[in-house]
Amino acid sequence: MRLDKYLKVSRIIKRRTVAKEACDGGRVSINGKVAKAGAEVKEGDVLEIRFGARLGRYQITDVREVVRKESAAEMYRVLEEDEETLRQRQ
Repeated sequence: MRLDKYLKVSRIIKRRTVAKEACDGGRVSINGKVAKAGAEVKEGDVLEIRFGARLGRYQITDVREVVRKESAAEMYRVLEEDEETLRQRQ
């Protein structure tokens, strides 16, 4: 599945256009490498998303085309959601 679509379906990012812009802006990486919106994701991949001073790291646990809103959070495991970590790295 494409990265931008996964971010939307899993509801990590609410809209696909915003997900695409984040990817194309170099703010999303898969397994430590900057990824474009069309990059393929699979179970076990680790996503890192940077928005301003916020950093989120997520491990993909499931890849599905369609999912109910209530079940979307089951598609990933939160490894880190922090503002301080990003500040320390800079």
